[in-house]
Amino acid sequence: MQSTSRFTQLIFLFCIPFVSLLGQDLTGVFMATEEVDGKQVTHELKFGTTYSMHTAYEASPPKFIKTLGGFHTVTADSLFVELEFNSDFAQDSVATKRLAYTLNGNSLVINGNTDRTYQRIDSKEQDLDGAWMFGTRGPDTGQDRRGDTRDRKTLKFLMGERFQWIAYTVGSFKFSGTGGGSFTSKNGKYVEQIEFFSRDDSRVGATLDFMYEVDGNDWHHKGKNSRGEPMYEIWMRRER
Repeated sequence: MQSTSRFTQLIFLFCIPFVSLLGQDLTGVFMATEEVDGKQVTHELKFGTTYSMHTAYEASPPKFIKTLGGFHTVTADSLFVELEFNSDFAQDSVATKRLAYTLNGNSLVINGNTDRTYQRIDSKEQDLDGAWMFGTRGPDTGQDRRGDTRDRKTLKFLMGERFQWIAYTVGSFKFSGTGGGSFTSKNGKYVEQIEFFSRDDSRVGATLDFMYEVDGNDWHHKGKNSRGEPMYEIWMRRER
């Protein structure tokens, strides 16, 4: 019995440093607001298992500020992000981010900035949750797809009842636009409520109704875009 107890103690002591290296569970959507020059700025953090993004915007009057995101690595107290896109790259040339964080329940503080404390939002899982890459215009007749193999990409990231699309070019960090807000997807109906839009702030507040069908790893997305034009897009689930 005594040898068994000593063995258990050794296992416990061995595991302590190992556990301390593991990152905490940041999966989900975190929101924060702060006042800047008399205006309320919303900050939105979305964390998947390997991918994350940060977007800042003003709600009223609507104004897009910035967005950046990429593949991340999480340890017990730090977050490293290798960026795929950065809307401010032409000004700041930032391609990687290393951030300290503390997570207390659902409260998240980045780099000790307690004036901007993020709260994880409650949400439910939905059919279209996950990361999707734009593939092609429908219908599918065997044409080439853009997908994840080309430098020019359009990513759509849905989780926590929040959505965001980003058009960008890997390597050059050319930023072509983004938009996002809240969404629902149920029984073949997909609805977006636009809360930020980099190309045209006047589109904020619009509600867009679409039909959707998931066929394997393809999302068939049909309806009218924010300009009221008919559209049929095929998105492919991103595997990484």
